[in-house]
Parts: sequence; structure tokens; C-alpha cells
Amino acid sequence: MTTGQLRQNGPPAPARHAMARHTMSKVPEVTVYFWITKVLTTGMGETTSDFLAHQLNPIIAVGLAGIVLAAALVLQFKARQYVPWIYWTAVVMVSVFGTMAADILHVGLGVPYFASTTFFVIVLAVIFAVWYASEKTLSIHSIHTRRRELFYWATVMATFALGTAAGDLTAVSMHLGYFSSGVMFAVLFALPALLYRLFGLNEIFSFWFAYVVTRPFGASFADWMGVSKARGGLALGTGSVSLALAVVIAGFVCYLAVSRKDVAHGATG
Repeated sequence: MTTGQLRQNGPPAPARHAMARHTMSKVPEVTVYFWITKVLTTGMGETTSDFLAHQLNPIIAVGLAGIVLAAALVLQFKARQYVPWIYWTAVVMVSVFGTMAADILHVGLGVPYFASTTFFVIVLAVIFAVWYASEKTLSIHSIHTRRRELFYWATVMATFALGTAAGDLTAVSMHLGYFSSGVMFAVLFALPALLYRLFGLNEIFSFWFAYVVTRPFGASFADWMGVSKARGGLALGTGSVSLALAVVIAGFVCYLAVSRKDVAHGATG
């Protein structure tokens, strides 16, 4: 095909199909901006959940968070493609609600953090198994059908709950404290990228491992900033930390909406 024919007829069919899948993509590209915003949302989810639980009746707090989460997910599912403010609002609310879900098991039902962490590991493994059996892929680049989007958000919810339980397990049950836990999870977060570059660790495994670890990574440092000095923190207050993180997240999301730095300029796999 000549250059003139290509201009006249457009790209070949496979390329057009790939471009169409990209247009329908409902999630951002995995860039440094993605990881920064993700870590910030995990921290905000942790402190916001704690703040609401202390300001409101826990049942009312969970109910309100569930309603806002449902509304955010409705907007996300109704959107025809990735919209930064809708997507990240949904992530923030998953973070808040996922934190509450993990805390309810421990505070409300008295389930030890080790048991709740194990439970959410199993839940996540089951979601992954069903997702792969159904779709033959777990790639974030393949989220361009309604069923895959449902699997994706179920996975996101499970990772937030798991990360919350794991972070509390190390900080509280294992007595590492919030700051030390944050440092440990920061190292674990960087590990998949290093192994991927050096030894070719599976890309999909690397992504989801890092995705899970971002939760206790961000939440541990947010807790450290918010809790009292008696608990090893900076005593800035959960409300103040939540507000500061919300402002920073809003700034990043506005930048991404304008710059489109997290939108691929080509086909997705």
C-alpha cells in the first residue's frame, strides 16, 4: 500500500481495531503520574476513613461512603472512555470504603489483622482466577469491555482492603510502627520494577504486586502524619492530612486532564 493509499483508506484493519480499543479504554496509562496519584489516594483514603469514623457514627460513616462510592462507580461505568476526575474520584472512594471494610472486620468483629489479611489475599486470588478464566488476561491494557471493567474494579476494591489489613498488621500487630511500615512497603513497591528491569519479571504480576503494595505504602505514611505522638506519629490530625492530600490529588488530576499525560498516543494491547 502506498503512502497516498494509506492516507486515503486509513490505517489497516488491525491497527484500526487496536485504536478503537484504545478509544474505549476506561483506565489511565501506567505512568509515574499514575503511581504518584495512586499512592496519594491510598493515604487520603486511610486518614479520611479514620476521620469520618471519629466524627460520625461508624454505621452512618460506612453508609455515606458506600453511597458516594456507588455514585462514583455509576459515573465511571457510564463514561465511554477514561475521564481523569471520574476515574480518580472512584479510586478515592474505593480507598475510603475499602479501609472501612478492613477496619470493620478488626474493630467491629474483632478479627485479628493476620486473619483479615489472609482473608483478603484469598478474595483477591479468587477474583484473579475467575477473571483470568473468563478473559484469559489480567492486563490493565485490556480494560475495554464492561465485563473486564467489572473484574477490574472488583480487583481494585480487594487490593485496597488487603493493603489496609496488611499495613495495620505490620504497624500494629507486628509493632513496626507506621513510619517503619511505610519504609518497608516503599521498598516492596520498588522491588517489582527493579526485578522487571533486571530479570524480566512478568509485567502483569509486577503491576498488580506494586498496586497492592501502594495501599499500605501510602496509608502507613498518612497514618504516621495524622496519629498522635503517643502512637508514633506527627500529630497533624487525620482531618488536616486528608484535606492536604485532597488538594494535592486535585492538582494532579487537573494537570492530567489538561496535559493528557496518562493517555496513550497509540494502541493498547
